[in-house]
Amino acid sequence: MSERLSVQSRPPKCETSKPFAAMVLSCIDPRIIDQVHYYIDVESKLRCNYSQFVIAGAAVGVVAPKFRNWHETFWENLSESIKLHGIEKVIAIDHRDCSAAKIAYPDVDFRNPAKEKEAHEKVMTAFREEVKKRHRGLTVVTLLMDLNGDVETLK
Repeated sequence: MSERLSVQSRPPKCETSKPFAAMVLSCIDPRIIDQVHYYIDVESKLRCNYSQFVIAGAAVGVVAPKFRNWHETFWENLSESIKLHGIEKVIAIDHRDCSAAKIAYPDVDFRNPAKEKEAHEKVMTAFREEVKKRHRGLTVVTLLMDLNGDVETLK
């Protein structure tokens, strides 16, 4: 039998109107979903002021050749979010210990934190370049999140 959440335990209704500040690209990994929402809602103070696209690997899923069939879905969604929500920024959040990254880049030693970060930096560079090619005026923020929610900016 499932428990039903009380109205008091739910977040308050969003009263935000368009345009939204950003689109957030994040991973489907259930270990990171709450951490991403906390970071965006609370730490970045963007609650109710962003759209979100969730795909395995986040930016890895959008640029890795292994997942090329997924790429156009993201780019079409981003284009529509710009039109529908008036966003001017995309925030891409990859995370450590990402299974999609391990699948996409089997030659990388993801047990080594420095090598793992280097791989995500390459992904984010490709992601930023592709965004700039498609949406020149869009600001791009690229982040790497630990499973505990700590975030670092990737260049």
